[in-house]
Amino acid sequence: MSSLPLITLVGIATVLSLYMGRLVKKVNLPSLVGYMILGVVLGGSVLGVLSGENLHSLGFLTDVALGFVAFTIGSELNIRGLKKLGKGIIYIIIAESFAAFAVVTAGVWLLTKNMPMALIFGSLAPASAPAGTVAVIQEYGAKGTLTKALYAVVGFDDGLAIVIFGFANAAARNMLDPANSMSLLQGILHPAGEILLSLAAGGILGYIYTVLSRRLKPLTDIPSLTFGFVAVSIGISQWLHLSLILTSMMLGFVLTNTTPSIMVNKLLGQLRSWISFLFIPFFFLAGAHLDITSLPSLGILGVIYMLSRTAGLMGGAWLGAVAGASEPKIRKYLGFGILSQAGVAIGLSMLVLNEFTELGTPESVSIASTVITTITATCIIFEIVGPIGAKYALTRAGEIGREK
Repeated sequence: MSSLPLITLVGIATVLSLYMGRLVKKVNLPSLVGYMILGVVLGGSVLGVLSGENLHSLGFLTDVALGFVAFTIGSELNIRGLKKLGKGIIYIIIAESFAAFAVVTAGVWLLTKNMPMALIFGSLAPASAPAGTVAVIQEYGAKGTLTKALYAVVGFDDGLAIVIFGFANAAARNMLDPANSMSLLQGILHPAGEILLSLAAGGILGYIYTVLSRRLKPLTDIPSLTFGFVAVSIGISQWLHLSLILTSMMLGFVLTNTTPSIMVNKLLGQLRSWISFLFIPFFFLAGAHLDITSLPSLGILGVIYMLSRTAGLMGGAWLGAVAGASEPKIRKYLGFGILSQAGVAIGLSMLVLNEFTELGTPESVSIASTVITTITATCIIFEIVGPIGAKYALTRAGEIGREK
């Protein structure tokens, strides 16, 4: 089967994923869990049908899907709607991010007594994976204030997570090798600059996209225009080393906040019927990338990381919602919907691997190896648990609509 053309493998995988998704829905799980399970089976961990080279060649599909996920998030972040949610959203994003950082840092330090390692694990904890949450919302047609709050939190918390990582990474490097490390100010300014540039680039593209979309007739041509602009935002993000999520999110954010809602609904209506298709290859490939052979290496450190991250995110979300006087269902359930973790955390852990290995000290090399192994293994768990938690939250909040 491995000799088949790659496009044939993709076609077979898409069909099998479709039916695997339907199968897991019979046991009340989101379809994307089925897509990921099939990906794991066909990936290098089990059958090896898709090689590492194949997965690298198909990486653009993941980027395109993630770009549309971010665009969808942005299009749901109408300022008028966010104002109705109140200041609680800001409090929630700040509280859940810093609580996850603090609780994980404390948990890892109590276990290892290694502060540089604790800071790195703590700084990786706030990073989320919005695709799982968005896929569940889209699949079940969820609507309501919790749904809006989830869009906002998973859309913006990665930006804060990157800033927290920049600070903690600089602090940890200074502890390990003061003579060859960046200042704490540099650690904050660099990621902050990346975030601002991402928002600026997405804002400019969003303005151009909005102007063109208003004048484009017929509306059936809108998906082509949207695909082109999302692709451009992805390419610019990769070229300038910006945040793909923030850049593409701003594209949708500008659209929904500068265009009459009737027009926005017409524009997005042209997209919703086929955007969900992108979730199949996205989560199938996500599963194929997961190396389940790393699970036995979790150990007590991995368990502590998962438990403390979950406690920090859920506890911080609750505290933020209480401080911001958010409605009861947001206080109770939002924390369940933000547990997914994947791409951003793994990307940051790869950065740790490169930078700490370059420091060349035995401790820095050991930390780098421990971080990449543990984060890779725990992401497997969070990518499965996260969407299930999101569905639970939306169901309990009474916002699950008809399935799409």
